[in-house]
Amino acid sequence: MFMKAIAILVCLFVTTHVMAQDYITRNGSISIYSHTEMEDIKGNNNEVVSLLNSTTGTFDFKVAIKSFHFPKQAMEDHFNDENYMETDKFPKAGFSGKITDISAVNFAKDGSYNVVVSGNLTIKDVTKPVTAKGVITIKGGKLNAQSVFNVNRKEYKIMGQSFVQSKLSDNIQITVNCDFEKR
Repeated sequence: MFMKAIAILVCLFVTTHVMAQDYITRNGSISIYSHTEMEDIKGNNNEVVSLLNSTTGTFDFKVAIKSFHFPKQAMEDHFNDENYMETDKFPKAGFSGKITDISAVNFAKDGSYNVVVSGNLTIKDVTKPVTAKGVITIKGGKLNAQSVFNVNRKEYKIMGQSFVQSKLSDNIQITVNCDFEKR
């Protein structure tokens, strides 16, 4: 009976310890930005779900495409239609990767830590490798992750209608800003 009680306590400790290594957000932010001489296009999504494991460095994002909002309703409508994101057919985008230098981050100490994230970005039915620099900031036990990087929209089959091609940049800037809490 005593050994059984010890085994249960050890299992509880290990489970608690493993769970304390995960950080989660359900309201992270991703913004997209396109600049051309004809028009600037900005969209924001504040419903990003992300999980970060501080031990392994694994990092995952999921985002509902319809949760991007734009200053003009017409931009939002175009973004979601069959010529751009095809939201009805591909409702989500995602990233699955790893912080390559996770040992450089001290999750127990306040500070800002430069990191590199590598993984696969999936938009529509296209998955491509992406590597981006980022910053993880620890303050008072809270974690914030930020990154800015570019993707080529045509590589992800985001074409648009021919008459608006000059209004949409080939390279789209993506900005990630997520506040995580321990899971």
